[in-house]
Amino acid sequence: MFDADVHRLRRLRNTALRARAIARALNADRPHADSAFARGAGICWRIARLSTDSLRTHTYRSYQSGPGSLRLLSDRLIATSLGRLVRHRGRSLRIHFGQLRQVAHQLDDARALTRSRELSESLDRSQVQIHDLMDELRTAIRMAAGSRAVASPRKDVTVGAHSAAAGAKPVWPYMAF
Repeated sequence: MFDADVHRLRRLRNTALRARAIARALNADRPHADSAFARGAGICWRIARLSTDSLRTHTYRSYQSGPGSLRLLSDRLIATSLGRLVRHRGRSLRIHFGQLRQVAHQLDDARALTRSRELSESLDRSQVQIHDLMDELRTAIRMAAGSRAVASPRKDVTVGAHSAAAGAKPVWPYMAF
């Protein structure tokens, strides 16, 4: 494993751990274990474990280290404050989707450039799971936006021969010369 691989896996692990912390903070007031937040947190945890296990097999001791306690603390603080703020504004699905998109981007990068066959297969399974969850979230976001949007009535305007053929009085556009 080269230095670029190590940095890529560390970046993937840190992004996944941050997304997991945010998903857990967003899921704090929901008792459902099957919510999109809980599933996203589980997927991110598996991705972080995969990258950590892969890093621990490295020959250099400094590359085997896990995430630092300051990083975990800062992720937890950011997630808690973001979770409280977002829940009051009703944007939790969008924030979770954005975090999963960042993890998916890092995951795509790591999977495409890894040299280990076993790691690539494991990342592929996680990649499928995260993209499926992102599709579900995208649908939920659209449905939530559609239910909040005020539907304006559409007026069908017919001009010229179409309205005359239907037996109605023709409506010609006003044109002044």
